[in-house]
Amino acid sequence: MKLGANSVLFGAFNMESAFKYTAMAGYDGIELSAIGGMSEHLVLDRWQELVPEIKRLSQEYGLELLAMEQPSQDPAVMETALQAAVEIGIPVVNCGPGGQTGDEESFKKMVDSLGMLSQMAERYGVTLCVKAHVGAAMYNTPTTLRVMEAISSPAFGIDMDPSHIYRAGENPVEAIEAVISRVKHVHIRDCKGRGPSPGNPDMQANGRGDVDLVGYIAVLHKHGYTGPLDLEIIGTKGQGYTLEQCCVIAAESRGHMQASLQACGAR
Repeated sequence: MKLGANSVLFGAFNMESAFKYTAMAGYDGIELSAIGGMSEHLVLDRWQELVPEIKRLSQEYGLELLAMEQPSQDPAVMETALQAAVEIGIPVVNCGPGGQTGDEESFKKMVDSLGMLSQMAERYGVTLCVKAHVGAAMYNTPTTLRVMEAISSPAFGIDMDPSHIYRAGENPVEAIEAVISRVKHVHIRDCKGRGPSPGNPDMQANGRGDVDLVGYIAVLHKHGYTGPLDLEIIGTKGQGYTLEQCCVIAAESRGHMQASLQACGAR
């Protein structure tokens, strides 16, 4: 498994800071945030001018470009994201499911949208991943399995986030077993309590909350998962976290991830 961090953790700071301190914390790679309002890192409206800088930072700091998070399912926005991914050399684009929990009509619209976007991703040679999300049409294991059954494109994968599954009232260690056959990306973080919010950014750091992340990573290893394991901590920009606080979260979480890999014999 490749340990990475989503640059949204450093959303209040420039892209070089995200690369520099992610590397200092010992990660193998980075997931670039293209989340408007939470960061000004991979800004899709001007992605062409950012390509040389992103490639320079990746080489200078020795970080593999593991993924991009771009939440919108708007076809034009997604196509721009896929074009950027190809040019930069990013293999995975993560997006959210959208829709509303318990609304069958929005579930069907979500499936149609993701199916179309998966075909687009297939043409570009990029993997499109989506994760179960609190409040969305795809929010737990049963709805994830329905999406897996409905979308057969080889360019489609599941992005598994244990904190959302935990907040759906499930045990993430059991849930990952059910969907592992299509998991192509993992967003990882902890959370205290069942939500609906994941809590303050510091409590999302791996090992601070209630999720059995050691057991979760052990299941990934047992099934031979070798893809990205990207830390995704949200809220630091909105809550005014300092650069030092963000660095502590990155380093603490990476230590927990490394120990979890060592505990199951993956490293």
